[in-house]
Amino acid sequence: MEAVQRKQRFELKRPDRTRVVSLLVDVSNYDTAVRQIAALAKKGGGYVCVSTVHMVMEAFYDEKFGEIVNSADIVVPDGMPLVWMQKLQGVKTADRVRGPSLMPRLLSFAEKHDLSVGFYGGSPKTLEKIIERTGAEHPDLRVAYGFSPPFRRLSESEEADITTAINESKPDILFVGLGCPKQERWMSANRDNTSAVMIGVGAAFDYYAREITESPVWLQNIGLEWLYRLTRQPRKLWKRYLFLNPVFIWLAAMQLLGLRKYK
Repeated sequence: MEAVQRKQRFELKRPDRTRVVSLLVDVSNYDTAVRQIAALAKKGGGYVCVSTVHMVMEAFYDEKFGEIVNSADIVVPDGMPLVWMQKLQGVKTADRVRGPSLMPRLLSFAEKHDLSVGFYGGSPKTLEKIIERTGAEHPDLRVAYGFSPPFRRLSESEEADITTAINESKPDILFVGLGCPKQERWMSANRDNTSAVMIGVGAAFDYYAREITESPVWLQNIGLEWLYRLTRQPRKLWKRYLFLNPVFIWLAAMQLLGLRKYK
């Protein structure tokens, strides 16, 4: 109840949002995102979505999921195609905020400003590596919580135990690495159950644990990071990239040409 009351008293001052097919994406950059997340952490929590083409398409095919993402306190553009869509609509200041790059920045910020963090998601091995690296690189950072849930549907009592443990640990920032769309649904369902600001960072857990190799920066800058990931995890990602990407391009073009409007 306390977390709910604190949220009702606090309204985040939000930047403009731009329509990208099914999503309303904040005009942001790393500094803006860190400041906004810190404000949420200090004023009562909330949740942050790190949007990609995959997320746009999940929201396009599932209207309820779209509502979940668009109801987030912050929706930052992770994928370069989303940034390009913002720029093509006249937002010259649009910039990318990658989940795997945002997470280390937030860890540094939290260490300097005495904010505690928590990690929810990933495998036990991945979580162990994350906490080990965090301790080595940020010795003064308070890691209040860490839990790797089982890869199955949790019972109501298990979900309740998890939120109880999070609230008892009191992390200011909770990184959620369950993958899209699971992590966004979980954050939305628990928005009023915890005072932590939750950030769905997905594959950032694997990157930070060094279980997945980062793509070269030049590939990231030209929007071809997906191709690098596809060559590394073809079985997992082929459908997402080879089917969803072309559909996204078509829908985005229809929007820009004014031939289709999205709610």
